[in-house]
Amino acid sequence: MGPVRAAVARLPSGPGVYRFRDGAGRVLYIGRAGSLKRRVGSYWCDLGDRPHLARMVAQIGRVEAVSCASQHEAAWLERSLLERGIPRWNRTAGGQEVEVYIRLFASPRSPGLSVVHEPPKPGDAGRYFGPYLGGARVRLAASGLNRVFPLAYAADAPAGSMAAMAAERGVRGADRSRLVSQLVAVLDRDPAATAGVRARLVARRDAAAAAEAFEVAGRVQAELAALDWVTCPQRVATLDGGDAEVAGWADGLLVRFEIAGGRMCGWRQYQRTRAQADRWLARTPPQWREFAAENAALASSLAGTVLASTGSAGEYRRPEAAGPAG
Repeated sequence: MGPVRAAVARLPSGPGVYRFRDGAGRVLYIGRAGSLKRRVGSYWCDLGDRPHLARMVAQIGRVEAVSCASQHEAAWLERSLLERGIPRWNRTAGGQEVEVYIRLFASPRSPGLSVVHEPPKPGDAGRYFGPYLGGARVRLAASGLNRVFPLAYAADAPAGSMAAMAAERGVRGADRSRLVSQLVAVLDRDPAATAGVRARLVARRDAAAAAEAFEVAGRVQAELAALDWVTCPQRVATLDGGDAEVAGWADGLLVRFEIAGGRMCGWRQYQRTRAQADRWLARTPPQWREFAAENAALASSLAGTVLASTGSAGEYRRPEAAGPAG
């Protein structure tokens, strides 16, 4: 087994982003995966019907990867990296999903939950959550939340059809505060709140299936899957717009991530001693230390396979060799 294939064998089975470099350190391709090990390993399967990939694989001299907490997080990281620069073998700037937000509006006259395409503007009275990737999927998640928490009918004085629906759902203006709190807890990814709404949607799906309302059951199942996408851990794209330097170190390899404007958009690796790495580690915010340490250990494992095989200690030394999109 060659050094690159040996590195692939060390990849984790969970979601993440991977990067191929050639022997000179140039980035060939950046991609994302639900399973890093399975997806990256597939490049060394039969590529007879994909000759363009076979040409790329022949040039791969190194595999690098970032382990992510969810597929949604991996999708965001891939997108942000590719917005910095598109390597030769990438065709687009990172997926086709649309960036959207969920807006929660608690007005006594017209409360509700909606999916919007723009971030909050000054003076907007709504509360925003996200950003999320995939407008259709996020609208399904919002549909599921509205199914369980019918905030739109909790106005103080609904009229016409809204009043009739409020009566049918048993919702009054006095319920608005409770419904808002429940929605906020779910969208803030509170584990108990998320488990509770999932359980209620599962019960509705199963009841619809038992009544042979299979179209409704299918719709609720799609809402469940979309809710998982919205509530899964996702740290690399945020609303706060903050900047940070995140670094981890393991066995002589320093891994640095750049967060700019709330997006993790840079990822570089350097060969450094612990003493050289300390100033970067000291800058890492506490909430990022576990992520950085985990990915430094992964990077060291992957790099060690190549370095042990080639005897080259200088491959990871200088940031100038990192190439685009890094």
